[in-house]
Amino acid sequence: MLSRRGALAGAGGLLLAAVLPHRAARGAMRIVEDQAGPFAPNAFVRIATDGTVTLILPNVEMGQGIYTGEAMLIAEELAVGLDQIQIEAAPPGDPYITKELGTQATGGSTSTIATWTGLRQAGAAARTLLIQAAAARWSVAPETCQAGAGTVRHMDSGRSLTYGEVAADAAQLSVPANPVPLRDPATFHLIGKSQHRLDSPAKVAGTATFGIDVQVPGMLVGTVAACPVLGGTLKHVDADAARKVPGVRDVLTIGNAVCVVGDHFWAARKGLGALSITWDEGVNAAVTTATIYRQLHDALEGPAIVAHTKGDARAVVAGATTRVEATYQQPLLAHAPMEPINCTVQVTPQRCDIWVGSQVPLRARDAAAEITGLAKDQVHVHNQYIGGGFGRRLEHEYVIQAVQFARQVSYPLKIVWTREEDLTLDRFRPAYVDRLVGGLDRHGNLVGIEHRIVGPAVVARWAPEALLPNGMDDDLLVATAETPYAIPATRLEYARREAPGVVTAWWRGVGGTRGVFVVESFIDELAAQAGADPVAFRRKMTGDNPRARAVLDLAAEKANWGTPLPPHVGRGVALQYVFGSYLATVMEVEVSETGGVRVRRAIVAVDCGRVVNPDQVVSQIEGGLIFGLSAALYNEVTLSGGRVQEDNFHSYRILRMNESPMIDVHLIDSTEDPGGIGETGTAAAAAALANAMAAASGRRYRTLPLTGRQA
Repeated sequence: MLSRRGALAGAGGLLLAAVLPHRAARGAMRIVEDQAGPFAPNAFVRIATDGTVTLILPNVEMGQGIYTGEAMLIAEELAVGLDQIQIEAAPPGDPYITKELGTQATGGSTSTIATWTGLRQAGAAARTLLIQAAAARWSVAPETCQAGAGTVRHMDSGRSLTYGEVAADAAQLSVPANPVPLRDPATFHLIGKSQHRLDSPAKVAGTATFGIDVQVPGMLVGTVAACPVLGGTLKHVDADAARKVPGVRDVLTIGNAVCVVGDHFWAARKGLGALSITWDEGVNAAVTTATIYRQLHDALEGPAIVAHTKGDARAVVAGATTRVEATYQQPLLAHAPMEPINCTVQVTPQRCDIWVGSQVPLRARDAAAEITGLAKDQVHVHNQYIGGGFGRRLEHEYVIQAVQFARQVSYPLKIVWTREEDLTLDRFRPAYVDRLVGGLDRHGNLVGIEHRIVGPAVVARWAPEALLPNGMDDDLLVATAETPYAIPATRLEYARREAPGVVTAWWRGVGGTRGVFVVESFIDELAAQAGADPVAFRRKMTGDNPRARAVLDLAAEKANWGTPLPPHVGRGVALQYVFGSYLATVMEVEVSETGGVRVRRAIVAVDCGRVVNPDQVVSQIEGGLIFGLSAALYNEVTLSGGRVQEDNFHSYRILRMNESPMIDVHLIDSTEDPGGIGETGTAAAAAALANAMAAASGRRYRTLPLTGRQA
């Protein structure tokens, strides 16, 4: 269903309805400070009298290419080239709210899904008004005019006017009462064709401004230490030694943290190291990793929410010829973005300015208003490029912290967390334990699955109003309740257990990543028990789902599935439907006799509906796989005495260049509306890898990470 906003008229300009689709379940960048202009069709398009076309894009760019993708959607219907536009980051505001996430947010692979129709309609409406304005100038019928390359042309006479020349006239016209017909996809000039990313030139030249690059006149730089145990507070700080460090200007405190401010980061960092701090560590001081896992495993028995049922799975599995049971464990994970947490704030009696890279600018604005006592329109969030989000910047507690410190001083304060602070005080992907029991009939066919998930409900903290009436976090249904398979009977249960000592949060792939690992690992175990080929076993269960079957067949073909392999080398497959996209992934892995793992190849077939920018889809699959392989092979956050033990990339490592496999991505041509893509590669990685390792070694892998945290 489309959510429509009324037409708003502004002084000297026109604001059209912002039409964005919302699902019930879930360039050079400048911040928009002033919507004034001769022609401002909705919150997304502005055209100046000099012909400059500015697109205000609702989702933040954090490496996923969404600025280019969303610009393509508007530009296609507006009939301008990507080289004719400039980009601005959307300010906090209602037109940019994503109903799926309940706020203005970029996450959950929802960006293209949510804007596919709405941004195109915004461009089409603007184009229609510009054509009408030109036609009126010439006293001709609009139907005799066409728009292209930022120009309106009268086809009979050859006369033409640039968009800038008719912008002021277009602003005086009435907004179309109904959505303007969109272009026939057969006529697309941009959509579906690979385009260079609009943000690449600035990033290659080093001129792009990320949050950590922000410079404000009079600014000083601070770095912080917060209590390393969740819930702890600052008991005492001796700052004498810190104040003697050259370049240190201030030592600030709030209830659970200290900030040392200097002329530059290094002075602040040295000053922080010179502090003598005593913490009151509070009730979580004894929490360990074992504490968390014990609570999860204990909940495999006892009461649980029945989240989803199909048929009578308990009876079917109990009466099956063969029963297969497996328990899977997944660890706490950090986001570990390349750009550490940072935020620059200036607070005055009249306003608060925040320079930050945030996936949730509206939440950041509202929190700052509450802290400072200012009205929301007195808080100005200047959103910047993000050097990696992965869900970390769906949180805004670091903005709250920065505002709390900045309101104590008269100068702009830029706070940069150290890498150690960033990793140990992250908000972590939850640890989960899953138990599955499946039944096979005498022919080796799957007849039913019982599945219990144990772990936190992130949505209960992040958006409690979105918790389902039965207490279920619907993110945990992804890849578990809805799979590519026709399974006759299923029962999904959920036992909620909130982890002590940590705050849990969204992490790249959210429910899809944890769900695909569990379900696809178990499907492989069922195939092995049935004596069936893993691809053939899956293919038989796709039933009347041709999209699932097509990606599976294509991936198997391109991977030469079934051909002989050398000793200790195996192939593994995973089939998934998450974020509205179908993927089949085949990994080829070598496992040495000592347990060492080398990923040789990854082949991925993708049906994500209609593709906006093919190059970007491929890039996101490649990057997502590397991210997911790093986590699957090596990553785990552990606690001892309430403190996170991993504090930098030596103990929380990522896949290195010489370890990265060849990745071959194949896109299926589709006319379906787009699905999400940014997190699908991450969701695919662990299951395909574990299944390949099982094929190579002859043993099953049910606990992540698969090889431990190797240096």
